[in-house]
Amino acid sequence: MRRCVSLACLIALSVLAVGSAPRAQAIQQFDYRIIATTKTSTMEKELNRNAEAGFRFTTVMGGETAFGGHEVVAIMSRSSLREPRFEYRLLATNKTSTLQKELQAAAEAGFEYRGQTVFQSTFGGSEVSAILERDRNNPKPNLYKYELLATSKTSTMEKELKTWGDQGFEAMAMTVGKTAMGGSELVTVMRKLVR
Repeated sequence: MRRCVSLACLIALSVLAVGSAPRAQAIQQFDYRIIATTKTSTMEKELNRNAEAGFRFTTVMGGETAFGGHEVVAIMSRSSLREPRFEYRLLATNKTSTLQKELQAAAEAGFEYRGQTVFQSTFGGSEVSAILERDRNNPKPNLYKYELLATSKTSTMEKELKTWGDQGFEAMAMTVGKTAMGGSELVTVMRKLVR
């Protein structure tokens, strides 16, 4: 009788152990979309159209593609796990002072910097462009102060980076592009968390 009770206890414990074994976690999968265009207005519309379908901006690069000529190509991805919905704003100008003002205005509207590239547009010529993202589900996003550094000399850029870095600014990205005033310039976006 004791053997039967002991055997029954062992069977019950093994059933409990199997039932409480950790389940395999779901594998996160990704779906991708590519956006390629020569127009800044088209890029912003496509970013937002794909965001409505649950996609999120991943990266961007401007250059010459085999069939599209001078294009800006962006990758957007969608996770199999739920993510908040986002919206996008694209800023493009050949004046660094204008871009800095627009970056700050967008930041105050809840947008955060996500990437930059150079557009070779038909009408605007060469424009430095920044892609900004806002999480619609976050009513109190981080607020950043932005600074845009632009110079034609790498040694000057290094000095400016150190100066702004000492004030708590973080370098986000750098591009080389032709601007209206400076010709070919290194353009670096820097930001500092305000709240």
